[in-house]
Amino acid sequence: MSNIVIITGGSKGIGFALANKYAEEKYIVFTLSRSITENKNLKEIAIDLSDIKSATNSFTKLLEEIKELNPASITLVNNAGRLGKIGNLETIPSDDIHQSILLNTTIPLVLSGLFIDKLSETDCKKQIISISSGAATKPYSGWSVYCSSKAAIDMMTATIAQEQSELKNGVKAYGIRPGVVDTNMQTQIRNTSVSDFKNVQRFIDLKENKELYTPEFVALRIFDLDTKSKLKNGKTIDLRDS
Repeated sequence: MSNIVIITGGSKGIGFALANKYAEEKYIVFTLSRSITENKNLKEIAIDLSDIKSATNSFTKLLEEIKELNPASITLVNNAGRLGKIGNLETIPSDDIHQSILLNTTIPLVLSGLFIDKLSETDCKKQIISISSGAATKPYSGWSVYCSSKAAIDMMTATIAQEQSELKNGVKAYGIRPGVVDTNMQTQIRNTSVSDFKNVQRFIDLKENKELYTPEFVALRIFDLDTKSKLKNGKTIDLRDS
């Protein structure tokens, strides 16, 4: 029997590090991303998650294939996300708001719903791990859309856990705030003007002082929390506190 992990946005950053870590531990790892890394240890599916119809069809097909593998466990990691344009809300174009909410909130909701529905008769350990952010609980001027989208993910995690808690073989749901990680998103933040993001110097200092987590460190911590049953159903934890 196989342990299976599905990771959105698995071609770079935290997602890629997670995919490699689980693959090293002999999990079957599927990644859903626009780009392909040609990593032979991963089962990479090229998909544009912003195309919700295509994403829904591809994910449904994948779940049907996975059910035939007689899995011991299946984990969905909602990792894909975008910061979007940084600036006060009134300066952000409507299409940019739409894209951020679509990728950060709508897609995790849709894929989580499909995961629960299509695997309802599959008798194995089933769980959803969603990558959140400290921005879900702390407002940052210039990040109104990002903060809102991550707060929604925390509530999704709590609600799924509540809905599934009384069901036989229900799905467990966990959230993780990884802290400040050295990814492309951090590069975007550091390149933002002070007029659009007044906290930019803090993130520049974190980089210069080597205080950013590496994606590999975050992946190792998440794997440890997952496999050693340290996550709490319905709760979102911060790696800086755990």
